[in-house]
Amino acid sequence: MQPEEDSEAMRSLDELKAVLTDDTKDLRLNIGNVLDNGDLKPEERWAVALASAYFLRAGELAEALIAAGSAHLTPGALADAKAAASIMGMNTVYYRFRHMVGKESYSQRQAGLRMARMARPATTKGLFELASMGCAVIAGCETCIKAHEQSLLAEGYGEDRVHQAVRIAAVVQGFAIAVAAEGVPASA
Repeated sequence: MQPEEDSEAMRSLDELKAVLTDDTKDLRLNIGNVLDNGDLKPEERWAVALASAYFLRAGELAEALIAAGSAHLTPGALADAKAAASIMGMNTVYYRFRHMVGKESYSQRQAGLRMARMARPATTKGLFELASMGCAVIAGCETCIKAHEQSLLAEGYGEDRVHQAVRIAAVVQGFAIAVAAEGVPASA
């Protein structure tokens, strides 16, 4: 997703935070906290958030994250966030089906889905896996969550850093829902 030509039509992350009322204040505070703090590198935190927003199809939030995170989001991180969200959009459907149907016959079939980008990210394997983990937890794909957690541990990320990526994805989802909910008038 590229920033819109008419930047006046796009709300900034601060403007999206300002939309939230006391009912959703927790998300306004949480989004700043998970993006500004933790053991993950700033580029990793922002890439996980952006991949999560892309995965949720929260275009306005994705654009706001790109603008707000411009000091941290390299061109490679932007590309990997988009690639991770797209691939995980496919994988979470396919692998969740295989897990949920619970038949060995499906597990023995070759997926036949191209995922070469996972092996050759624009940034690092770790950043790509973190972004993928964010999408996997949003989708609730047990198979994907386990696979990406194992890959992250193999890349030297401890459980605290994996946990942080999951927190970021959770907050981005809650924030996107809160922004949408604030735009919905209360029923009479």
